[in-house]
Amino acid sequence: MIHHVVGLFTHPDQEWQEIRGEEESISHIYLTHVLLLAAIPAICAYIGTTRVGWSIGGGAPVTLIESSALSMVIMSYLTMLAGVAVMGGFIHWLARTYDASPSLARCIVFAAYTATPLFIGGLAALYPNLWLAMIVGTASICYTIYLLYVGIPTFMNIPKEEGFLFSSSVLAVGLVTLVAIIALTVVIWSIGAGPVYRY
Repeated sequence: MIHHVVGLFTHPDQEWQEIRGEEESISHIYLTHVLLLAAIPAICAYIGTTRVGWSIGGGAPVTLIESSALSMVIMSYLTMLAGVAVMGGFIHWLARTYDASPSLARCIVFAAYTATPLFIGGLAALYPNLWLAMIVGTASICYTIYLLYVGIPTFMNIPKEEGFLFSSSVLAVGLVTLVAIIALTVVIWSIGAGPVYRY
């Protein structure tokens, strides 16, 4: 797993070729990649929101109580696990439009490796700061999009022109999914399951 993570950052074209040549099951990719890397933002967010906190207007740091932070990071962790499966399922469904016939497992593997920069970018949650979150978040999203556009033609074995359209469709669904998750979070918080601050 780790060599693929390093390879995706150092030589993504070559790494996608290598990943394409492997046969990974859904359980294997989750056990060796998704469960571990998705824990990075969850653990970092827990530490950052309960131990470090963030300052508003130069005042004393605001933190969350442990139980509130724990419930929120568990929900976000489960959402990340589900998000990989949902995106993999969509890629599998969309592949038929482009005369590609990858298995569902291969599509979920692709989604998992594509999300790697987002998982690693979660390290920024150790220090809850708006500017740091924006910079690291933007960089993580940009590199994830880059991996998507570079990886689809190679992984699906389709021409680059079709790969661009395929990648754009996947990106659009990813953004819609993100907006849906944010909307659901707002609804959940509005019924009383929001963060509880320590004063």
